[in-house]
Amino acid sequence: MIMTTTFFHRLSPLILVCAGALVLMTCASPSRAQTVAVMVNGEPITNYDIEQRSKLTFLTTHKPANRQQVIEELVDEKVKIREGKKFGVDPSSSDVDQSYAAMSSRMRITTEQLTKSLESQGIRPETLKARIKAEMVWTSLVRGRYKESLQVGEKDVAAAVQVSGDEKLQVEAFEYKMRPIVLIVPRGSAPAAVEARRKEAETLRNRVQTCEEANAFFKSMQNAAIRETVTKTSADIPAVLREVLDKTPVGHLTPPELTKQGVEMVALCARKTTTVDTPKKKEIRDKMYAEKYEAKSKSYLQEVRKAAMIEYR
Repeated sequence: MIMTTTFFHRLSPLILVCAGALVLMTCASPSRAQTVAVMVNGEPITNYDIEQRSKLTFLTTHKPANRQQVIEELVDEKVKIREGKKFGVDPSSSDVDQSYAAMSSRMRITTEQLTKSLESQGIRPETLKARIKAEMVWTSLVRGRYKESLQVGEKDVAAAVQVSGDEKLQVEAFEYKMRPIVLIVPRGSAPAAVEARRKEAETLRNRVQTCEEANAFFKSMQNAAIRETVTKTSADIPAVLREVLDKTPVGHLTPPELTKQGVEMVALCARKTTTVDTPKKKEIRDKMYAEKYEAKSKSYLQEVRKAAMIEYR
């Protein structure tokens, strides 16, 4: 018994050494994927990060990603995020999730479908969310810090419109003041519950004659909400909604529509004639703003990169 104990006492250091080596081998073996390719202000960009972003780039452009371009894009994002923190611009996870959900909505799919689509291509949702966050930070920084210099002057726009051969700057339109309303329907509700909520909306629609009445009804109602007044012109809203609003008497509600949130309507509080920029003028203004933004964004990024500690390995 003593011999056995002595034997194991002698053996245990060797076991520990071997076990330690095995742990090191195991840790090192996702190896190459976790190898650091670049350090940016003390933060690593790994080969795995590069591989993930390359897959995302291929998915969005349908072209093979250039490795060095992907690396530079990731470096840019690191410095953008760091610069944002200096000025208190640091979107929360919920902010990023909202943008992710908005992206899926524009694609006319659910967030779950977007996530599954990415995962089917071997892309983690966090890879797209990281890019979204960097874009959110940078847009906020550039627009916030250079707001004055990004403004497009009316004279410059008018001159550009005349050069384009379209002398008309404005056209007649309508301005609508609206209050969005939603009767909340929990996700996964039975069709009968949804239909009951829709009928309830129709009943209320027949009763409401003014925006004040709408406010009183929906503020006191359970599982319902009325939002603050939104002002939009004809140029700001889709033709389908514009047609519905034009058929709705002022003070009344638009027909109920089923959405992800529930049964939605709009209380039309006012409608008046106004003038808006012609489509050509708006297009030219947007283009001039985009050019200014792009130039300022580029010079600002160069500035931030010069001040950063970037170590390629």
